[in-house]
Amino acid sequence: MLTAIAAAFLGGLILNLMPCVFPVISLKALSLIRHHDKPAHARAEGLAFLLGVVVTMLALVAVLLLARAGGASVGWGFQLQSPLVIALLILVMLASALNLFGLFEIGLSLQRAGEVGGDRGGLVGSALTGALAIVVATPCSAPFMASAVGYALTQPPAVSLVIFIALALGFAAPFTLISFFPVLARVLPAPGAWMITLKHGLAFPMLGAVGWLIWVLERQAGSAALAAILACCLLLSFAAWLYGMAQKRRMMGRRHWALHLATAVFVLLLVPPLINLKSAAAPEERAEGAVAAAAVAWSPQNVDAIKGQGKPVLVNFTASWCITCQVNDRTSLSTQAVKSAMARTSTIYMVADSTKYNPDVEQALSDFGRGGLPLYVVYPANGGKPVVLPQVLTPGIVISALEQAAESGKKT
Repeated sequence: MLTAIAAAFLGGLILNLMPCVFPVISLKALSLIRHHDKPAHARAEGLAFLLGVVVTMLALVAVLLLARAGGASVGWGFQLQSPLVIALLILVMLASALNLFGLFEIGLSLQRAGEVGGDRGGLVGSALTGALAIVVATPCSAPFMASAVGYALTQPPAVSLVIFIALALGFAAPFTLISFFPVLARVLPAPGAWMITLKHGLAFPMLGAVGWLIWVLERQAGSAALAAILACCLLLSFAAWLYGMAQKRRMMGRRHWALHLATAVFVLLLVPPLINLKSAAAPEERAEGAVAAAAVAWSPQNVDAIKGQGKPVLVNFTASWCITCQVNDRTSLSTQAVKSAMARTSTIYMVADSTKYNPDVEQALSDFGRGGLPLYVVYPANGGKPVVLPQVLTPGIVISALEQAAESGKKT
């Protein structure tokens, strides 16, 4: 248990460096710069961020454990298997980007409406940033996390909660420590007009996250869902623009209630297409490159029928929302060297897709002691014990595993 706690804490630290978390890191960086000369405010925001991370983690874990207790096979990052959750995250990220661009402001008084930030709403904003960060981070699996999460999901609820809290503490630790030790933030430049430019620049990673999530949604629910979320993005952007105009009119002492009413109307127009996403039909299966085109459909029954028949079997447990999976596909599994190795060893390649909820995939992850993606399993040609590959692949790792799996068949 102590090993799992330590692994979860280290995994949480490393999770800050994963690409799926980077857009939200920009919000934390802006907050640090804004308050680097106000230690008391920095400490308060550090604690608020920590609270947002821990509370959201506990909420996610509670839902996860309740679902598993009810017989559902769900794992780490389960919330991104829902098109509705993906759509809500897209709109939150888009609203954050528009706010960073200055289209509208949140939590500012009349006197501070033109500044980069303010004290009012700062703590709530930090807590919400922490909540958003942990929701976006869960689909990623950093080193040390796989075994810790897998162990946690096989333990009693109290033990699981302790391990997941350690993960949350590790994730929040860098920002919280910097906020409590001003000496670490002294390397930051003094606040000034340059922060406006930085604030605008930090909006682009948020827009990058929006693009990624829209792609994931289209993979999950098809072109109808794509059209719906694009319409929602347009409505939200127009509502944000109206709200920003209302703020400016309020600053000048003019009436702004009509603009607020129009903003509310456009926000309400988002509800019908979002509700329809809950019943969106899954798109037809599509090939992802030459390797996926030659893949055999995965199922537990297919694995049982194929393994031990004199050919190695490589199973790729993946999902569109898993960035680590996508990177491994392009840097290792889709390379010509790996394709040649598959042909040379007569390897049967199978893809287990968890972009949408698949109970068989979730059960397989649990059987291998993993709480989430990615997972790569090689079954030896002689039907021996399957080998689990590292979460971060290289062509050499895959080729070596395939050659050893094929060699086992020759020995028998």
